[in-house]
Amino acid sequence: MIGIVDYGMGNLMSVRNALEYIGAEAKVCCEPGELAGADLLVLPGVGAFGDCMRNLRHRNFVAALDEMVIGSGIPILGICLGMQAMAKRSFEGGEHEGLGWLDADVVRIRPAGREYRVPHIGWNDVTFEGNNPLFADLPADPVFYFVHSYHVQCRNSGDLAATCDYGGTVTAAVRKGNIFGTQFHPEKSQDQGLRILENFVRQGGQC
Repeated sequence: MIGIVDYGMGNLMSVRNALEYIGAEAKVCCEPGELAGADLLVLPGVGAFGDCMRNLRHRNFVAALDEMVIGSGIPILGICLGMQAMAKRSFEGGEHEGLGWLDADVVRIRPAGREYRVPHIGWNDVTFEGNNPLFADLPADPVFYFVHSYHVQCRNSGDLAATCDYGGTVTAAVRKGNIFGTQFHPEKSQDQGLRILENFVRQGGQC
């Protein structure tokens, strides 16, 4: 079973529908106890970092996620804001503490060139960094759908799984052991996005 963390933000139904479309059993979990028995976790998110962390703490998800992901090694996929929450801190609307699973900061995209608007909205091709099971059976430079103004800036280059070019290098995906994250939305990225979710379901438990 895949537990989708519901902390009051994010397109939960789109994520659940995409997972069910590929044949996975997915459950939207509104409280930590509902995550019990999950083989995989998904942390989606749309909105502001500060609100995300505030809601995770208010619903008592932080300790439960730490125990499952860090303590028990259960694979987790963070999507968009959910990936950003895995960093140590964010500078969106001030400075906010994150889950701290990645030695990274969340910073505003600052593209070079007036033709690049922020937020970064739309389709962009992605370049892989290293070997990541999420990207198995995908073509070189696949295209995914992005909606964001901030991105994860990793201090450890080994955590960087993919990048895209948007007037400069932007982090598109991260991977640290059982921790996976995509800045793009696989649930909105048609066939190639569904392949990402299939790879997470198929290979995530082996990581």
